[in-house]
Amino acid sequence: MFSAFTNSLKIPELRSRIFYTLGLLFVARVGAHIPIPGLNPQPLQDFFAQQTAAGASSAAGSMVGLYNMFTGGALVKGAVCALGIMPYISASIIFQLMAAVVPSLARLQQEGDVGRQKITQYTRYATVLICVVQAVLLIFTLRNPASLFPGYDHGPIIIISSTWFLITGVVFITAGTLLLMWLGEQITQRGIGNGVSLLITVGILADIPGAAVATYHLFFAPIGVAKLGPLHAVLMVGLFVLVTMGIVMVVQGQRKIPVQYAKRVVGNKVMGGQSSFLPLKVNYSGVMPVIFASAILMFPQQIFSWLGATMQWPWMVEFAHNLLRGNWIYYGIMSFLILFFSYFWVSVMFKPIQIADDLKKYGGYVPGVRPGEPTAKFLDFIMTRLTLAGAIFLTIIAVMPDVLLFEFNVPQRVAIFFGGTGMLITVGVVLDTMRQVETFLLQRHYDGFLKKGRIRARNPGAASAVGEAADMKTVGKLWLVLGAIFLVGILAWLKNTYF
Repeated sequence: MFSAFTNSLKIPELRSRIFYTLGLLFVARVGAHIPIPGLNPQPLQDFFAQQTAAGASSAAGSMVGLYNMFTGGALVKGAVCALGIMPYISASIIFQLMAAVVPSLARLQQEGDVGRQKITQYTRYATVLICVVQAVLLIFTLRNPASLFPGYDHGPIIIISSTWFLITGVVFITAGTLLLMWLGEQITQRGIGNGVSLLITVGILADIPGAAVATYHLFFAPIGVAKLGPLHAVLMVGLFVLVTMGIVMVVQGQRKIPVQYAKRVVGNKVMGGQSSFLPLKVNYSGVMPVIFASAILMFPQQIFSWLGATMQWPWMVEFAHNLLRGNWIYYGIMSFLILFFSYFWVSVMFKPIQIADDLKKYGGYVPGVRPGEPTAKFLDFIMTRLTLAGAIFLTIIAVMPDVLLFEFNVPQRVAIFFGGTGMLITVGVVLDTMRQVETFLLQRHYDGFLKKGRIRARNPGAASAVGEAADMKTVGKLWLVLGAIFLVGILAWLKNTYF
């Protein structure tokens, strides 16, 4: 496995792609630290620190934690990339779901590269629209934080004219998201692939130093403060390895449906006759059900809490409190939502009738099952059982960080690395990236990461979607500019810290 990393640098094209990807990821991280002109990030950071210290049992803490994780900390710093890449993700999901119900978009998807480029163009336009709407809402919230978070008392965040900041802020925030969108597309085309996913993953992993410091304080706390012992350390390491192994197994898990193709004569050649299999993923919906469930559960709590306080209904305030993390009602509703969205996503994206028709068209059939409608019913039955298993797994992974947070008092920034949305995204993207690199290694007759077996692709067509790699001269110029930016940043940090 370690030799695969050294072999990656021996291939000129792969070496160029790796350094090009690292350079663009560095640019994305710089954008997460540049504050919006006219905004004072210190009150914002103090508020977020207070919510984190108060625990995830507060509604603000839950909302802040989820958004801040996907933006890689840019939201806390009030950076130009405060919205992160999520507007582009939202637009992509919208068009992906609409393609399943809108016939015109479905026809565009079937037109090959031309249709996909048209859908990509629509997705970019939708991203701009979503950015403008979310930027306006974010600026209104920053102008009056107490309207959304009662009890805010950390001072003004916007230090210039509100009207002028509304105009410039929308422009800067929208430009930051579009920059991330362009970086993600460049990484996908000229880097090692999975550009948008890599941007999200790097943002999640950016909190590793802070999590390491928090973990150190757990075991080496000051005298008089409760701390964990060696046995707890062994249990935490074992749990981390166990959770990671479980995520890898389920993300990679497949039910292979055998498919036999009948022999047919085409001209002077005999086609078909071979055996194959149809892979059905155990976790077909990926991390989407957890994201949808977490996002939906935030809004009822805010609404019921506001209504209870306004109308002076104590029972509604109590019910709103039960919708916070740490309460069994919350986890019961979340489990139901994860199950619902798992089946909803499969029902929209998985088309057993179309698969059965394609198999019948090309002379394929499942042994023991008649072609056509019986095959579609068989595939639907298998996928229903697999979806149940995947939903149960997603529920366990989503609840795991809360168990450590509320039952064992593990800090939130440490607990998120033991499951949850961030861990699912990170493991899935790392596996996809390893597969991309292994593809280039195998093309050059090098050994991959694994001697036995290969890393199965979650998206087999992704490898063919990459474009031509940038030449090393261009990559060298890029790194020269990035090195100058890094040096300026180090000098600025030294000046602010020691002078």
